[in-house]
Amino acid sequence: MPGNERYPGPRRRPGSKKGPTKGSGGRRRKGLEGRGPTPRAEDRVGHPRARAKARAEARAARPTHAKRLERAREGFAVPADHEVVCGRNAVAEAARAGIPIVRVFMAVSAESDDRLAAVVRRATLLGAPMVEATRLDLEALTGGAAHQGVAIEVPAYEYVRARDLLERARDAGRTPLLIALDRVTDPHNFGAILRSAGAFGADGVIIPERRSVGVNVTVWKVSAGAAARVSVARETNLVRTLTALKREGCFVVGLDGGGETMVEDLALANAPLVVVTGAEGAGLSRLVRETCDVIASIPIAGAVESLNAAVATGIGLYEVDRLRRTARAEDADAAGATGHAGGA
Repeated sequence: MPGNERYPGPRRRPGSKKGPTKGSGGRRRKGLEGRGPTPRAEDRVGHPRARAKARAEARAARPTHAKRLERAREGFAVPADHEVVCGRNAVAEAARAGIPIVRVFMAVSAESDDRLAAVVRRATLLGAPMVEATRLDLEALTGGAAHQGVAIEVPAYEYVRARDLLERARDAGRTPLLIALDRVTDPHNFGAILRSAGAFGADGVIIPERRSVGVNVTVWKVSAGAAARVSVARETNLVRTLTALKREGCFVVGLDGGGETMVEDLALANAPLVVVTGAEGAGLSRLVRETCDVIASIPIAGAVESLNAAVATGIGLYEVDRLRRTARAEDADAAGATGHAGGA
């Protein structure tokens, strides 16, 4: 229609700089690149699997008992060859036995416990410092043992020789009774054996240097302080040591389930004895078994396959002690009867 030829739409003003463009000029490059591959579920923030992964990493970062023990030792500067004895009975027994005390770690008061008061007095006489520690410190320092709020640092255990044990018994006028352990590696068994040795009057325990547990903090704890009273000899070769003791007049009795002699019928109880116990399951090694004069067994029910080293040693020591007491009583009765006859 004449007069309506105007351009339908906005017109560019004259002098405008914007002209026709071709392409985006790179302004949409990021949008064209995209966001990449979809991340895994455990890498997405807020995803349940991501939260589970974070919890697992936190648990892994927590120090284990071994790490805590190592850190506590480093924090308290405990030398590697020193032992930390814990528990009120074990600590009190060590103090009564005169074991050198380097330091006392306490998380409780000694006023309410006579045993701890004795430890404090002993430490004071020795000039050993008292170190205040938390229960968590003691738990780490003792490897998670039941410390009961107290622990002491003692020097490395001083082993003796088997000949020393024999000479001490003879000097005291006793018939020697020694215990030898063949490949016993469990510290709980060793600690219980030391406790039985102290209860039944044994003069000491002999262990080999290899394939055997030594006197460590677990042995101290399980022995309830008997490690402070019963001496331990450490020898290079157990068979050679047993042979030397036999030349000194001792009889070697091995405890084994296949023995032909019952332990309650042992005829050598009154003689100088070395009672040998082997590891549970493996028993006595071949060379040690051949060195024994007698292999004695403990009668047990058929439903039980074997006894562990600690139980077998305790029963053997009890029987030896019973036979010796019976023999002494019979000798005393015989002496009394002879005295009455002479007086008549």
